[in-house]
Amino acid sequence: MSVLQLTRAVYDAIRAHGEETYPRECCGALLGTPAADGWRIEASVKARNTRTDSARNRYSIAPAELVKIEREARGRGLSIGGFYHSHPDHPAEWSQADLAEAHWIGCSYVIVAVALGKAAAIHSFLLAGNAEEDKRFVAERIEILESQETQFESK
Repeated sequence: MSVLQLTRAVYDAIRAHGEETYPRECCGALLGTPAADGWRIEASVKARNTRTDSARNRYSIAPAELVKIEREARGRGLSIGGFYHSHPDHPAEWSQADLAEAHWIGCSYVIVAVALGKAAAIHSFLLAGNAEEDKRFVAERIEILESQETQFESK
């Protein structure tokens, strides 16, 4: 089973971001390095949810913002290892829409359930496969690392 290693600061930041944006979905990127059995995530970056039609149950990160996040990650010696978003008043399980809109094969997709404004369960799924035609989510274990690293804001 794949393992997603998150620093305590990143784990807490994802949960806080979900509570901040409730009842709309939050979203962001996870920055880190590949590990033997998954990703080691050292930082998170809040992104703006650009969905105006259904921000309560969908999210989208603008391509220009994603390029900026990727550039800043490289500058820190990190890569985009995944993404996170919240499910307001819905379980922390992926939906068909989540799968359809996931394109970074080999990356982790973290979902935090936010029930009545409070972060609850948090789960991670590795986007596995070789191409769009056979991509699938595989549940992965989250391991919390106690560390000094924190999130950073995209400039």
